[in-house]
Amino acid sequence: MHARALPVYGASPMAEAGHADLCIAEGTFLIPGARRCGKAGQRLVRFTAVKPAAIAEGLAANLAEAADYTAEQARFAAIQRLLVIAGYDANPIDGIEGKKSEAALTQFLKDRRLPADAASAPGFFDTLIAALKQADGIGFAWCNETPHSVMAAFGYEERGAVVTRGWYRIEAGKCLKPDVSGKPRRLFSFAEAVDPQGQVVKRGDKPLAWGGSTMLCTRNVKFEISDHKECASRGLNATGFAAIELAGRSGATVRFRE
Repeated sequence: MHARALPVYGASPMAEAGHADLCIAEGTFLIPGARRCGKAGQRLVRFTAVKPAAIAEGLAANLAEAADYTAEQARFAAIQRLLVIAGYDANPIDGIEGKKSEAALTQFLKDRRLPADAASAPGFFDTLIAALKQADGIGFAWCNETPHSVMAAFGYEERGAVVTRGWYRIEAGKCLKPDVSGKPRRLFSFAEAVDPQGQVVKRGDKPLAWGGSTMLCTRNVKFEISDHKECASRGLNATGFAAIELAGRSGATVRFRE
């Protein structure tokens, strides 16, 4: 089995443990001989052998976080996580209905003109995820309006320094809100289009990318970097990010276009 989070949660971490590397593709797929990827759009990922348990409905395999939550705490932690992605300060994500989390939830409901009891409805997670996909101006979002997949990274100011984090994959025609917590006054954004093999798309001799003049460090794999001095000498990439001013705004959306 291989599983990953919905795109609204950002880039899923690469599995470090497992039993086999097998091919997957986007959408519904059937891949014979899956130990080798033979078509465009297919890629190898790590699978883990599981032994399903017998329940009344048949066989089932349970996926869970390491935290020892009760069912109620797990539900509220999931709500907290989605609120944080949407740009509301519901930290820490701990499954506890504290004043800060309750204030964030109340503000989310108010912003979308939802009744106070909407959070207890069975379909509330669908409401949260739909709000994130709409990228309607609350919080920070990327929207990919190109026919290519886009890999994006962002930076935020923390205690006088800038922390960069990436990569987040945004499929063609989709929007994504990265996990930006709190209410930062300024963010930094960089993104580049990639082909099905993961190579940077070029227009002429230049990469198809969206950035700016603020030079910050990145690396080719998943990263979080807080020191941006002498990127190249440390084996990192010096990358030009665009500054996104958020002071006095409820959010911002960066749209990628050719």
